[in-house]
Amino acid sequence: MNGLPIDSSSTRAYLARIGARHPGRQDEEALRDLHRRHLLTVPFENLSVHLGEDIVLEAEALTHKIVEGRRGGFCYELNGAFAALLSTLGFPVTLLAARVFGDDGPGPLFDHLALRVETPRPWLVDVGFGRHSEYPLRLDSRDEQADPGGLFRIEETQQGDLDVHRDGVAQYRLEQRPRTLDDFELGCWWHRTSPKSHFTQSLVCSLLTEDGRITLSGRTLTVTGPDGRREEELAGDAVRPAYREHFGIELDRVPVLKEQGTAV
Repeated sequence: MNGLPIDSSSTRAYLARIGARHPGRQDEEALRDLHRRHLLTVPFENLSVHLGEDIVLEAEALTHKIVEGRRGGFCYELNGAFAALLSTLGFPVTLLAARVFGDDGPGPLFDHLALRVETPRPWLVDVGFGRHSEYPLRLDSRDEQADPGGLFRIEETQQGDLDVHRDGVAQYRLEQRPRTLDDFELGCWWHRTSPKSHFTQSLVCSLLTEDGRITLSGRTLTVTGPDGRREEELAGDAVRPAYREHFGIELDRVPVLKEQGTAV
């Protein structure tokens, strides 16, 4: 489906990367387990934007970056790769385009990539939105859905789209028309090249932890957990070790914001 399935070797390596076994069944329990394991092991990050690395929206390339490169990515990469894994495991997967809400309402189409996965009950699966739900959300429910990541609600618009809310705040507007990875090429290119893109204006690497979240934004390391929030400014020689220690990412140079200079 949509050119998503990957080979058996890549599938085994991907499952090992997220610490999961082959589920054997395409049910709700297996999907929830894979979803949370992915969030706990594969970081949301935009380092490629600031390292001058190309981003190829093809299943094998996305999988290779996450599995062999021990890296993460942003929505097109993370949800694209996860879709490939789920599809190969036998889950019915549909790629969906979304518009992220900002101060002026929803942004452009293809602003975000999310997934519809059926067990056969339909679920909203999203491992590429940074802070979001830790588990899949019911796409066929309009009730509030409690999750460790917040209180979620999905509402249908007059046009038939779906607005996803977290803690009463609209996150993104989801189109229900099936898409392919190729459809997101332009959005991905814009986000990694435009000076107006949030991803060219910021440098972030963030990972869910068992009791909170850890984020490295530029040189600011932020750890949240049961005891609250702690921030630390890292010295220049401490940044690369921090990527390795907290996210398992090995870099040969430190990424910096484009407007601040080039990667060194």
